[in-house]
Amino acid sequence: MTGSTPAILLVDDEPHSLQAMKMALEDEFEILTAPGAEEAMAVLEEEWVQVIFCDQRMPGRSGVDFLTEVRERWPETVRIVITGYTDSASMVAAINDAGIHQFIAKPWHPEQLLAVARNSARMFQLSRENERLTLEMRFLNSTTETRVEKRRRSLRGGMGFETILRAPNSAMNAAVTLARQYASFDVPVLMTGEPGTGKTQMARAMHYGSLRSEKPFYELNISGMPEDLAMVELFGAKRGVLPGGVAKIGLAQKADRGTLYLAGIEGACPALQLALHRMLRDGVVTPVGGQEAVSTNLRLIAGASGDLRAGVAEGRFRTDLYYALSLGEIAIPPLRARRGDVAMLAQAILSEVATSHGKPVMGFEAAALEFLENYDWPGNLRELTNEVTRMLIFAQDNVLGAELISRHILQADPSDEGADRAAEDVMTAEGTLKDRIELMEMRILRETLTRNRWNKSRAAAELGLSRVGLRAKLDRYGIADPSVATEEESD
Repeated sequence: MTGSTPAILLVDDEPHSLQAMKMALEDEFEILTAPGAEEAMAVLEEEWVQVIFCDQRMPGRSGVDFLTEVRERWPETVRIVITGYTDSASMVAAINDAGIHQFIAKPWHPEQLLAVARNSARMFQLSRENERLTLEMRFLNSTTETRVEKRRRSLRGGMGFETILRAPNSAMNAAVTLARQYASFDVPVLMTGEPGTGKTQMARAMHYGSLRSEKPFYELNISGMPEDLAMVELFGAKRGVLPGGVAKIGLAQKADRGTLYLAGIEGACPALQLALHRMLRDGVVTPVGGQEAVSTNLRLIAGASGDLRAGVAEGRFRTDLYYALSLGEIAIPPLRARRGDVAMLAQAILSEVATSHGKPVMGFEAAALEFLENYDWPGNLRELTNEVTRMLIFAQDNVLGAELISRHILQADPSDEGADRAAEDVMTAEGTLKDRIELMEMRILRETLTRNRWNKSRAAAELGLSRVGLRAKLDRYGIADPSVATEEESD
């Protein structure tokens, strides 16, 4: 193996699959192959491998079992599973046990495989660089931001579409496909979606996937920002306009030849809308208090939480600006529409906040992930991040259980369709009084038992019931400890 060429290990018990993967990757990578887990382990003990592509269904040990051991012995190696199955239980196990970076669904396309390999090799490189910088930082005593710190920040922020975690059949896939397509074309893009759905992350991924990736990326949220402040932040100000008599360079100039992501575009005032349209049309801006036009060659990506078409129809948003922005339009789905992604996102968030707060943890119990998956997340990724952080704070073990989850989430009615979760909705739901009271009773029982780790004595005492009374209600509603059910299924 050469020192400059990343090494990729392909593990599959089907020779033709190994050959097909090797042909797709061998022009850019050093390829090592193994027909099974044991052979692959022998290769890893002899070679320095950066990325592993492993089939899930193999005789003997499954891909997840093998990669779980790899994670323990070679944690820096990027681990990818190739599978023809997309059941959520397998994905949860892969995320928790093996720390899977990405799933690839069969049948795969050679270009898809090559793109994942490139991104994974880059991620390995960034991880190694980050480790090196961490060691260097231990010997720095200066309190000011050093060049190493700036370099580290750029490494953390300078990643593309591979950071958008999603399952093979995720509702986010369509948005990512569009974003990849638009990224390579130097046109404005409008992203729509509820607050907290990840529009900023998508905009940053588009920047690093574009021809402007070596130039700066800036972001500004003008939602709720005073009109005069938004104008100054974007277009700058001539000397004498701001207190202190200093001039200010706006983001439109700083982002020259780079990308500017402008969130909250639906709240732009008329003057700002006019200036933005002029910038897109003519490539010039005028600083506040100035007369001369300043040229800028930036790419504008705009984010809107509301319906801009409605704003155009009502006269609140300029028609010409809307059509200039919406040459490329991408709808980012809310978290409640991304069933199957929540477990993967929660694990990634947990890893990040655990590192940030210096509290080592392994992952979530299966029951906890089930509750998180079944909640609607009206606050989207921000709410999920808050919930995971709160669970980490109160965790006493290195695996986070369902009892740590907020009560309103525990009381959510599990549903394949992601039903409304608010208890208030029961008050206005259809059905008899008896049916609606029973629904609330079921949710309260389930939440209380989960929070008490299915200790029936403590749950009965909290609810003011006898153990016999509690057991009768559980039998009546068919409520059972999910961990017991999982063990029975395994047996």
